[in-house]
Amino acid sequence: MITSEQLSTKETITAFFIDLQDRICQSLEGADEVGTFREDAWERPGGGGGRSRTLTNGAVIEKGGVGFSAVHGEATESTLRSLNLTEPAEFYATGVSIVLHPHNPMVPIIHMNVRYFEMSSGQCWFGGGIDLTPHYVVEEDARWFHQTLKSVCDRHDPAYHAKFKPWADDYFYIPHRQETRGIGGIFFDYLKPADAAHKADLFAFVQDVGNTFAPIYTHFMHKNRDLPFGEREKQWQLLRRGRYVEFNLVWDRGTKFGLETNGRTESILMSMPPQANWAYDFRPESGSREEQTLTQLRKGIDWV
Repeated sequence: MITSEQLSTKETITAFFIDLQDRICQSLEGADEVGTFREDAWERPGGGGGRSRTLTNGAVIEKGGVGFSAVHGEATESTLRSLNLTEPAEFYATGVSIVLHPHNPMVPIIHMNVRYFEMSSGQCWFGGGIDLTPHYVVEEDARWFHQTLKSVCDRHDPAYHAKFKPWADDYFYIPHRQETRGIGGIFFDYLKPADAAHKADLFAFVQDVGNTFAPIYTHFMHKNRDLPFGEREKQWQLLRRGRYVEFNLVWDRGTKFGLETNGRTESILMSMPPQANWAYDFRPESGSREEQTLTQLRKGIDWV
């Protein structure tokens, strides 16, 4: 009989993430119909490594990254402080991280990360989430996206969505712009198991989140890929990509962790869009779709 401990060892969790990366890449290639992923296998000097896969100039995806990593080594002082640890400790971290930037401004940017951390001190936890960044907020799409994530949460704990949706609103917020990066989704971190059975339950939830990614994004690829757009929409897309860059470089904890632990820079920054613009004091026309989108980039919208 397979025990709860065997279901959720770091080796089992790592194997799931490797397979998840494979399956997501296959689904995205099938939906794009043109682009294929290039793989760069890399090793981290301090321990471990990963596989960074990028797709550029597909039919739908202009630039996409699907990364897997499993790294280990001595935790930095800043990492120890963030965990309220005073003694030196080794860490093990594994996960899958994805960002996709489409050609068509009517197709949204999407991000997912699912991860597992384990410390030699005995602590371990899961984290992750999925969030959507439409260039133009469409209420029908936003409601479908959030309802899909709520259904995932409800399959595991009816309290999850009410906790993880506001957490995403708070996390994916750009304080210096006073706006959210997109329409949020779910975000969770430091989900620490109380015992082996609880760890298996948390891992099952993380697996469900990971498995939901490809159906969500291929839905938007098929639905929105052929919607018309012009130069105005492309310029707006570039401005929204600029906001994406600002969040990732200034506020994202994953980016900071990767750089602090001497991760592979190309893999850490593969979430950056191929192009982005910044316009001084840009203000959209009154009553425009751009202005309407800005009014919906805020915390606390109940999409479901």
